[in-house]
Amino acid sequence: MEVVYFAGGCLWGVQAFIKTLPGVTYTEAGRANGRSHTLEGDYDGYAECVKTGFDPEVVTVRELMGYFFEIIDPYSLNKQGQDVGKKYRTGVYSENPDHLKEATVFLKSRVDYDRIMVEVLPLTNYVRSAEEHQDRLDRCPNDYCHIPNEILSKYTREDV
Repeated sequence: MEVVYFAGGCLWGVQAFIKTLPGVTYTEAGRANGRSHTLEGDYDGYAECVKTGFDPEVVTVRELMGYFFEIIDPYSLNKQGQDVGKKYRTGVYSENPDHLKEATVFLKSRVDYDRIMVEVLPLTNYVRSAEEHQDRLDRCPNDYCHIPNEILSKYTREDV
């Protein structure tokens, strides 16, 4: 199993979507690449993200990027849906340089690469979000989500 981190606006919908994808073995709501090591106070530079465990024999980072592009506006800087601010930026983070290369290859294959605002960076820091944010849309399906329901329900897995 390998791990990659996806930031795509409010993490509730991102987690609800990603955990249904083929090859994804687990997800965890969190914050990536901030300056502190705690959830106390403001976001301190963090991006809301979803830690994504996956089986590389079933799905690649490049394929996960294709799914990720179904739920984000890759041209939007620090904004997804009604969520605005640096904590809602889009990004892909990993401690594995091969993951970052795959993500970059995916982005560069896009005809509009020069307009894309998705950052691809090494993971420098990660903090797990509070329990109330884990699988939030499962418990509170009517909470706000910037991802349309038809996309959230597009993929289903029996073991989720």
